[in-house]
Amino acid sequence: MSPRTARRTFVGVVSTAAGISVLAVLLVLAAWRNDHTIESDMGTATAEVLSAGSLRSAVSFVTPDGVTHNPKLGVLYPTHLTAGQRIDVEYARSDPDLVRVAGRDASVAIVPAGSVIVGTWLVAAPILFVLRRRATTEPEENGDTDGS
Repeated sequence: MSPRTARRTFVGVVSTAAGISVLAVLLVLAAWRNDHTIESDMGTATAEVLSAGSLRSAVSFVTPDGVTHNPKLGVLYPTHLTAGQRIDVEYARSDPDLVRVAGRDASVAIVPAGSVIVGTWLVAAPILFVLRRRATTEPEENGDTDGS
């Protein structure tokens, strides 16, 4: 691998790892923004869990005005829910599709996001080490063929 190729690959790996890290941080920031929106105009209700998964759980609840809501994106922070379960939820009265499990907040997103960041750099670091080592140990290609 030429030093130029090694440098380009190095930059590509750093860019990819940094991009993944930034996305993980943005995910946590978005969760905090959603929490702020809910807390600034909070309504509470009892919801029925229609389907449950580790990443998305569908719920249905009725607001005080008698309207039944089934948020398209499901409920925020859906871990440890089971279909048919009745749970308390908190929602933004201005946007009832923005709903979370009562008592949970963005802090539950920190560990998964942190794990993604650490895992990404644990994979990237050895690759970067090898690329850096190759770039510094291989002689520069300068077009000389006679060794002078």
